[in-house]
This record gives sequence, structure tokens and C-alpha cells, in this order.
Amino acid sequence: MPIMTRLLLYLRLLRVDKPIGILLLLWPTLSALWLAAGGVPDWSLVAIFTLGTVLMRSAGCAINDFADRDFDRHVQRTANRPLTAGLIAPWEAVALAAALALVSFALIIPLNGLTKALSLAAVFIAASYPYFKRFFAIPQAYLGIAFGFGIPMGFAAVTGRVPEAAWWLLLANVFWAIAYDTEYAMVDRDDDLKIGIRTSAITFGRFDVAAVMLCYAAALGLIGMVGWQAGLRVWFLAGLAVAAACALHHWTLIRMRDRAGCFAAFRYNNWLGAAVFAGIAIDYALR
Repeated sequence: MPIMTRLLLYLRLLRVDKPIGILLLLWPTLSALWLAAGGVPDWSLVAIFTLGTVLMRSAGCAINDFADRDFDRHVQRTANRPLTAGLIAPWEAVALAAALALVSFALIIPLNGLTKALSLAAVFIAASYPYFKRFFAIPQAYLGIAFGFGIPMGFAAVTGRVPEAAWWLLLANVFWAIAYDTEYAMVDRDDDLKIGIRTSAITFGRFDVAAVMLCYAAALGLIGMVGWQAGLRVWFLAGLAVAAACALHHWTLIRMRDRAGCFAAFRYNNWLGAAVFAGIAIDYALR
């Protein structure tokens, strides 16, 4: 196989062509950095965490496809993924994931010991997430921890500790992940039922739409509490209002449980996360 063809397959494996996953990790991480630093984060930390987010999300995709390779062929949306389709070998996915994780760890070598220790926990959580779908009724909750671990790491890198606010934000991220990944799971529900994969869309059943909206409310409520305690006011609340409007728009997309609408709602979570971060950053900037 030509080198360029194989490279393109690797990029597909790592979802480089689908940046939504990167953004869903990045917005909470940036929000945490801004809150931890009082609106003035060190730009070297911003660069380290941004690049680390890209690398770890890509590594997570490779491990996820390795773990799900025998399931993905039975799901309409994933049947043509490079590993599932036999275009690359399983060992290649594992090797890529390991290489990306090592490069990501190298980025934080200049940072403090607590940040390094949290990074090891983050790698374990990210690598074990795909297997939670085998037995955990709401694996999206575990995904929220995996996708939000940049929050305690960001606070640790800035302040040398992980305050209570960081854990509240991580919990908010768990609720947000349950919301958006339930929308995602609603797309594959019929296929997942056939192959026995556990998802929140299956667990919530006919209450799936209500559960999604309640999770959005819980996530925004917790973020609002943390921001208010940090002294953020008008622009922060404006950002939350925009995020809440995004969530209400998602309700119009998912209430009929149409596959296309549910997938669109999932992708639009980028704007919800961006609105929250923008509110935080602008409020600090205009003080």
C-alpha cells in the first residue's frame, strides 16, 4: 500500500477529518484554565493543553476503534472505519495510540508533579472507556470524566492544586457529556440493541429526550454556580444564556428522534461549549 494512502487511513482512524471531538474536549479545558488563572492564563499552558487535547483525543479514537473493531462492522455509521474494514491492522491502532500518548506526556514534563500524576489517571480513563460499554448502563458518564479530565489538570498546572470548583466543573462536564453523547447514541440505537452495546439512549428509553434536557440543565447550573462564586457576572451570564438557547434548539432537533436531527444536535454542542468559554473569557477581559 502506498505511504500516502496509509497515512490517509491513519488520519481517518484518528478522526482528524472530524474535529468535533477535539472541540468537545477543548472548550472545558480552556474554561478551566481561564478560571484557574483569573482570566490571564500563561500562553505556554494554553498551547500545551491545546496540543495535548488534540493528541489525546486522537489516541482515544484509535483505542476506541481497537476495542470496538468486532462491533463496529454491525453498525451502519461505523462499518467503513479503517480498522473495522480491515484496511489497517489492530496492532497499528495500538501503536499509534501509544505513540500519541507518549508525545502528549512529553508536553507536560515541564509542569508540576500533580499535573503529571493526573495525566496518568487521564490516560487510564481514556483507555478503559471503550470497555465500559460492555457492562455499564450509562457509559456516557464515564466518557464525561475522560473528556473532562483536562479540567483538574488545568487547575493543577496553574495553581498546584485541584480546588473544589474544579470537581464541580468536572461533574458539570459529566452531565454535558451524557447529554450530547445520548444524542449521538440515539443515532445508533437500533444497531446497538442488536449487538448488545450499552448506551444511555437505550437505558433512558422513552425518557431519552427528557434526560438529555435535564442533563443540559444540570451542566449549565453547575457551571453557573462556579462562575458566580468566581465573581463572574454579566458577560458570563450572557454566555450561559446563549448556551441554554443552544440546548433548547437541540430539543427541537431530537424530540422526533430522527437520526439526522440527533446527529446534528450532537455536532452543534461545539457552539454550546464555545458560548460558555466565550462568556468566561469576555467577562474576565472586560473587567
